[in-house]
Amino acid sequence: MNANTNTSPSKIYRLIGVKYKESEPHEQQKARKNDCYRLYVIMDGRGRLVLDGCGYQLERGKCFISEPGATITNEVGSSGLIHYELSFEIVYIGIDGRDASNSKWSTSFPCTGEVVCHPFSQCLEWIERLYSFSLSDTSDELDDLDQQICFQQLLRHILKHNLTVSHAQSSRKAVEATIDRLYHDYRNEWSVGQLANLTDVGRTHYSRLFKEITGQVPLQYLSGIRMNQAKHLLQATDDRLSDIAQNAGFGDEFYFNRRFKKTVGISPGQYRRHYREEIRVFAPFLEDFLVTLGVTPILQCSITNWGKQSYLGLEHIPAIEISDKYAAQLPIKPDFILVDNGFPDKWDHHLLEQQAPLYKMSNEGEDWQETLRIMADLIGRGKNVKVVDIIAKYEQKAEAARKKLRPIHHQTTVFLRIQANGILLYGGPDKGYTGPILYSDLGMTPHPLVKQLTKSTRTAVLTPELLAQVDADNVFVTFEISEQEKRKLYATPHWQSLPAVRHNRVFEVDFLSWMNYGVLAHSLKIDDVLRALG
Repeated sequence: MNANTNTSPSKIYRLIGVKYKESEPHEQQKARKNDCYRLYVIMDGRGRLVLDGCGYQLERGKCFISEPGATITNEVGSSGLIHYELSFEIVYIGIDGRDASNSKWSTSFPCTGEVVCHPFSQCLEWIERLYSFSLSDTSDELDDLDQQICFQQLLRHILKHNLTVSHAQSSRKAVEATIDRLYHDYRNEWSVGQLANLTDVGRTHYSRLFKEITGQVPLQYLSGIRMNQAKHLLQATDDRLSDIAQNAGFGDEFYFNRRFKKTVGISPGQYRRHYREEIRVFAPFLEDFLVTLGVTPILQCSITNWGKQSYLGLEHIPAIEISDKYAAQLPIKPDFILVDNGFPDKWDHHLLEQQAPLYKMSNEGEDWQETLRIMADLIGRGKNVKVVDIIAKYEQKAEAARKKLRPIHHQTTVFLRIQANGILLYGGPDKGYTGPILYSDLGMTPHPLVKQLTKSTRTAVLTPELLAQVDADNVFVTFEISEQEKRKLYATPHWQSLPAVRHNRVFEVDFLSWMNYGVLAHSLKIDDVLRALG
């Protein structure tokens, strides 16, 4: 006898019957227990199905499977309900030809509750054929076989789609479980292969699911967990760096120092000092964020032709003038300097680097929330200031303003920056100092030229011909020109032809608060818009 002979019984799905049911509006059916499997296919109407205490909404295109012993209740909606009901059973035939349904091999149907039946038209075709078979009085063996084949095709279709969904959900849960494990066992040495082996998911698929869930690849995410643990220990303990390196899962101190400096931007020792001591900070063009975090800078920048950011209330703070392509020698030595990612493109930051440790922000200015989080952490305010509350307060203000402006949200709006050498049109909801506030936070409608001219840029130059096309309902404008030049502009035919000019819908706003990414500046933008339009 062959020892490898398969002794498991054969599984057969046997169709018992097919019914077509029309229920009256608001009809309620008494609870009943299943004596077999039932497939419900909703054709029309609405209602509610309760399977063992779990409620499901009934509408066209939905399908449900209940198992033997399940308690079923139907509640029909106001438009009635039309559905098909197929009853079937699972039969197990042993190798000896006997019924083996009660053997150790027997299992329940793998898909119960609401099941996917897409495309519904294909499922409906099989079901209507099955119903027509059931109505026939002259069926022969060939018809019976066709009926069973049709039923098997229907079940195969249901299993194919729902087992795929079920497997995907199971795989995702398995990956999520490994993520939870990383938080508890971050000190262990992990590889992607080891993590994937904890699931029934292949390595490549595991990495893809992991990134879908977290936005990062596995080992990058693990490094982030370790880095956060290291930050916590640096803030809360006096442990030696070598002990922190071991405790956080980095191994030796040299590797830990290198990884920390590369990831955070400053050394572990400097990071700890910033949380222990009041540090003197200079952050040109980022003073808005310092004030928001409750930190007074030791210096503030003053830009040639622009002046100081007077809206921040830093009149008592010494100002250092930064002119084009030049960063001056600082009169006071700071402990730490922060600059945004555009600073090196405009000013010589190397002179500043010679005077104090300098950190350059890597994120774009439009993501002011991330800038605020990073700065709070770098200057030692990550524990004392709840950045999430600051962001939430701004979002609440923006939402309240958006509701006030809703009656005029269809009106088109532009923002113009008037310079001596031309006029700049500022970009849409994703770009620049103004677009994200006007068009995203406040829900205002950009003029078509905004989208047309600033698809991938923050600004676009308006020629006189293009300016004449700015027939926006509202124009917000800031000037970098003298009063005399402003009057000359106002007198030009192109300016006079603008509908917003003719209807007195041009609103001049403060230059430095509108040409800034900080949360205080953005709040002032909202105030200006409400004063003008609200």
